Amino acid sequence: MAEAFLNPDGVIEAWDVRPGDKVADFGCGAGFFSVPLGSRVGSNGKIYALDIRPEALEATRAKVKLFHIFNIEPSRADLELPRGSGLRDGSVDKVLISNILFQAENKKAVADEAYRILKAGGSVMVVEWEEGGPTAGGPSLEYRVGKDEAKKILESAGFSFFKEFSAGSNHYGMIFSKK
Repeated sequence: MAEAFLNPDGVIEAWDVRPGDKVADFGCGAGFFSVPLGSRVGSNGKIYALDIRPEALEATRAKVKLFHIFNIEPSRADLELPRGSGLRDGSVDKVLISNILFQAENKKAVADEAYRILKAGGSVMVVEWEEGGPTAGGPSLEYRVGKDEAKKILESAGFSFFKEFSAGSNHYGMIFSKK
């Protein structure tokens, strides 16, 4: 059902993900993006599938086994805490922040953690629910983080806006870079 709202391969296509990249998937859920990212980065790449919910990580582990994509490392992480990802400074090429800003109490902390772990020249992709879109399958409108708010959050963490792209009928997508 999730793919009816959001096509992971189409979204990833908008991002310059390359074989060998190390990618942190913030709020990986059931591996919706982690699995196609794992295929894209290949055996020399790595996906750090991070989520605070143990049941989400178990679902990701099940997909890793099912699809035989063993470059995905699911780990429990509280991304609103300083150093909450457990990853080293400047250790990843890309960070995906998908459908978690609306859930975060401290949205700026999530952006700060992405900035900390991202290499200079790396990029972060934000995919969130459209502000005024349908609520079926998504959060209530009052919890959604609009494009302008997301842009302010990421820029306040030190990122530079790069581009916006279509992420489907119910989502928007933006890419930011770290200089």
